[in-house]
Parts: sequence; C-alpha cells; structure tokens
Amino acid sequence: MDAVPTTKPAIEQIAERITDAVMEHRLPPGIKLVEEKLASAFGVSRTKIRQALTLLAKEGLVTLHANRGAFVTRPSAAEARDLFATRRLVEPEIVRNVIARACEHDLARLRQHLVAESEARQEGDRRRIIRLSGQFHMLLAEVSGNKFIEKLMAELCPLTCLIIALYDAPQTPACPEDEHKLIVDAIAAHDETEAIKLMLHHLEHIECELQLDTEPKRDIHWETLYG
Repeated sequence: MDAVPTTKPAIEQIAERITDAVMEHRLPPGIKLVEEKLASAFGVSRTKIRQALTLLAKEGLVTLHANRGAFVTRPSAAEARDLFATRRLVEPEIVRNVIARACEHDLARLRQHLVAESEARQEGDRRRIIRLSGQFHMLLAEVSGNKFIEKLMAELCPLTCLIIALYDAPQTPACPEDEHKLIVDAIAAHDETEAIKLMLHHLEHIECELQLDTEPKRDIHWETLYG
C-alpha cells in the first residue's frame, strides 16, 4: 500500500479526488464508498470523508442511503435510455425555435462555446469536456426562447452529464468531435431538416457509446485514490 500522505487534504480536495476516480472509472457506478478505506487512503478522519461524500451527494455523483452508507450514483440503463428518448423528442423543437429566433449575437455565442469545447479537447480535460457538452445543449435551449423547454433541459442536461461520466469509456470523448459544430453550421444556414437530422444522430451517437449494461468491477484499489 502506498504511504499515507504527510499533508492531509481538505474536504474539497477529497471530493475532487473521488470525482476524478469516478470519471476515470476507478470507482464504478453502484460501488459502495467505504468510509474506513477512504479515510485510510486519504489519511484523514471518517468525519472528513463523510463531509466530502455529502458534498458529492449534492452534485448527484454520490447517493446516500440511511443505515447503508454512500454509493457512487448508478442510474439504471432503463433510466438512461428513457432520458435519451425524451431528449430526442424535445431537442428537434429546440432546433426549430433556434433557427426561427436566433440572431447574429446568438450564433456568435454558440460559436464562442465551440471554441471553449475545442480548447478543452486539446487539453484532454475530460471533466470540462463533459460539462461544456451539457452547457452547449443548455445554451441552445436558452436561445430557443421557450422557458418551459429551458426548464426541462435544466433537469435533463446535468443528469445526462452524470450518465456520460459514469458509463462512457474513459478514452471516449463525451460528445463526438465536430458534431456540435455541424449542428451550429446547419442552424446558421437555416437548414431545419439537416439541423434536426444532425441533432438526432448526435444524441443517438452519445447513447450508443455508453456502456450501460457493463457490470462494474469490484477490485477497487482504494490506496491509489489520493495519488
């Protein structure tokens, strides 16, 4: 086992390390986060671990069960598929509204967001890529001008990001490269048919990349979580 670090990490640092381990699939969906083992790995008290897990529970990454402990959140495969089915119903309407309502400023905001996505890809920052991918779809919903759809997407997008983080292969990009750009290009060209086709293909592509039916591994190397 690796030596316990001499400098004890803060609660936020512990939460960050656990998040990284989940994103890198070193802690798989559904796994129990054993307080004793985490405390030993980080060289801190169980109280600090409990506080870090509470932070992660607020973000949806961890689920807390009374008398059972904390677990990495595991949306079911059926829930994930239902989510994507819902998005395939909603997002064509978003595309229609964006084409009808978007001004040059809106298109500039979308293209600026694409630049941020490209930078995150170049840096290999998977967490940022996933977050920006979700924000792209939220930005489309905002530009569409339908507050009810925007509210719905505010619920669907974070859950989608969580599902991608949990079930996507670590080496696979959260959203296939250039698919967002192609959607924006079709919107800018006022090509509704092509833009909707690209959006539906995009959502299907993301869903197909997810490893929803893979059983999580159980040989967790707790001692490596701090490093």
